[in-house]
Parts: sequence; structure tokens; C-alpha cells
Amino acid sequence: MSLPLVLLVDDDAAVRDALGQTLELADMEPILAGSFIVAKDVISRRFEGVVVTDIRMPGRDGFHLLDYTQGIDPELPVILLTGEGDIPMAVKGMSGGAFDFLEKPCAPNQFLEVIARAQEFRRGVLAARNHRITSEAGDAASRLLFGVSELSERLRMQARNVARSGSNVLICGEPGSGTSKVAEVIHLLSARAKRGFVKRAAMGLTAEALEEALQAAEEGSLFIDTIAQLSEPAQHTLLGHIERGEGARVLAATHEDRRGGKPAAGLSQLHDQLAGVSIRIPALRERPEDIPVLFRHYLAIACEQADLPQPKIVAEHMARLMANPWPGNARALMNAAMRHAMGLPERDEVERLSLAERMAQVERSVIIEVLRAHNGHATETAKALQLPRKTFYDKLGRHNIRPEDYR
Repeated sequence: MSLPLVLLVDDDAAVRDALGQTLELADMEPILAGSFIVAKDVISRRFEGVVVTDIRMPGRDGFHLLDYTQGIDPELPVILLTGEGDIPMAVKGMSGGAFDFLEKPCAPNQFLEVIARAQEFRRGVLAARNHRITSEAGDAASRLLFGVSELSERLRMQARNVARSGSNVLICGEPGSGTSKVAEVIHLLSARAKRGFVKRAAMGLTAEALEEALQAAEEGSLFIDTIAQLSEPAQHTLLGHIERGEGARVLAATHEDRRGGKPAAGLSQLHDQLAGVSIRIPALRERPEDIPVLFRHYLAIACEQADLPQPKIVAEHMARLMANPWPGNARALMNAAMRHAMGLPERDEVERLSLAERMAQVERSVIIEVLRAHNGHATETAKALQLPRKTFYDKLGRHNIRPEDYR
């Protein structure tokens, strides 16, 4: 079992070594740093220890380290070491997120007691995170709804929340966005998962056929695709079923208008009954950073089904894919992956975007990728991209990117 970690930051070598020895004698593992520059490379959301830092240091002081740590992980405890006369500053630091403060010189037992409390808090934080990751890593939302973007993660969380609600659901998305897949995920995450999941297209569905589908689903879920095409007699049958509030759960899909982002017109009464709990699938053009992940996934499936070796994807090809607005959404991307697997030429699915518009989509995806690699830390991302700070923040505003979404 590894020893508890303590990142100890103090520019005074004698103090640093003495406190480090105290930690070692208490069966802890100190990581000694004489400055912010050295300490910052240790700090991450995955760091299992706690931070102890002197307030007064040349250059970037303990408050700067506290702010930096809060930006990386607000639940990583930071204990401030204060000199004579620094207590008012330390109290102010507590309001800025510090876990506690200690006045130098402090008694070893007091020093160790505060650190022990901080470590207990950190263990609880990491245990809760691991439990959440473990409980969600293998669920249907993670297995079936792919994507690394903030929008995709939000969709997975909404699917989980909607599934638990038990209500009838309206799923809104553009053609090809995967409304049927989202409906399946909601069913699999719900209390009805062991019951039937029945799918029907609204077009041509008679009242009698709808009644049969509801009976087939029993206490499970009935998914009705493109609900706006449901006939009037079938509408009355479905409304009666919903008003009774028993039997199969209804999951209905409606198409968005690309121009307005709202459900198609029609079926106002039925729509109102269903729209109380709704979920929207973001279009692929809204989350271009998901395109590489989805394309590789679809390519792997296509190659496995056709017993073909996976072809390479050159950077230029991926850039073209990411610049494509994909009006056909995931279904069109899947078809493109199948053609690529079979070595067929691409179809011209790219709408008439200017070069600047295509480059902007690629630029946005690159910034998001580097932000994610640096845990959403804007300064480190700007350095990695070799951009002046002002230029970097201008680009964040232009592309509507928030660094905190990637921490």
C-alpha cells in the first residue's frame, strides 16, 4: 500500500527539509518543492495527496499556488503555512478555498493532525469520484453514446436522468442523429430494462397496430419514430394510453428544423403531453471534436463486418471530415466510414463553406483537444499552442469555448 502523499512547497530549504523529515517519520511520503514552478507539475485532478505551501515566496507566492490548484481541482486540499504577522492573510486565504492554515513554527503533532484531516477529505473525494466513474463506465450511455465533447457528455447525463424519471419522453434530433439509439439507452437504463423494447415507425401505423405494439411492449418501452407522421386515429389511441398512465412507457422521436432548432409542427396536443420530459440530441456540426472518435468507431465496425483490414486515416482526410457540416449527422458519417473501409471514393457531402469557415471548425476542435489534455487550464493550453494570451482568449470567445468545461 502506498504512503500518503504530501506536496510540500517552501522556498526555505531548512524549513522544507525539517517538515519533510517530520512527514517521513509519520509514514508519509513528502514531495519537496522550492517554488510554484516546480510544484505545479505535480498538481492534477488525479493527485492522491494534499498540498502544504508557504504563503511568502519569491515570484509566485502561496496564494498564486492556491488559485492554480483551485483551477485544476477545487477539491484538492491546500494548507497554508504562515509566518509571523501573516495570519490575517491566511484567514483571507481560507475564503479563497484553502483547507486550513498553520503558523510557523508549528508543533509536529498539530502539523500532522491538520494534514491527516486533509488527507481524509481527499480520500473521500477520490473514492466518490471513483465510485461514480465505476458505476457509469459500463452503463448503456457510455457503451452506446459515443463522443468526447461536452455536448456528448451532457447527452449521456440527460439520458441517465431521463431514464430514472420513468416519464414518457420526447426525443428531439435532426434526421440521422440517432433518436432510436438514444431511446434504447433510456430504456436500458430504466427500471423497465428487463421488459420489452418495441420500435415502430409512425408513418402507416394504424390505431389497431399501435394498440398491438403497446401490448407487445407490456410494461416495457414503446419507441415511435417520427411521431409527427402519426395518423389521427393513432394519435387518439396514444393520447388515451398516456392519459391512463399505465402499461408501456412511450419514447417518441421528432425531427428538428435545422434552421430553428425546434420540433416539427403538428400533433400539438400529443406533443404537449410528451414534451414535459424531453431530450435533445446535438447535431454533429455542433460537436466536430466528436467526429474522429465516431468515425474510427464506425470504421472498426465496418471492417469487422466485412472482414477487412482497417485502412489508415491520414491527417488530411480527418481534417476534411471535421470540416464537413454533416447534414445527415451520424448516419452519414457511418456511411462515409463504410465507404472508406471498402476503399470507395468519398461522396461530396460538404456544403458550400468558405475556407475560413472550414478552418474555424478545425481550429475550434484543436483548441478543445489541447484544453482537454491540460485539464482545462487556459494558461498551459495557450503555451502548448504557442499563442499570446490575448490571442488565445480572443479565440476562446470567437469559438464560444469555456476552459472550465474541460476540467
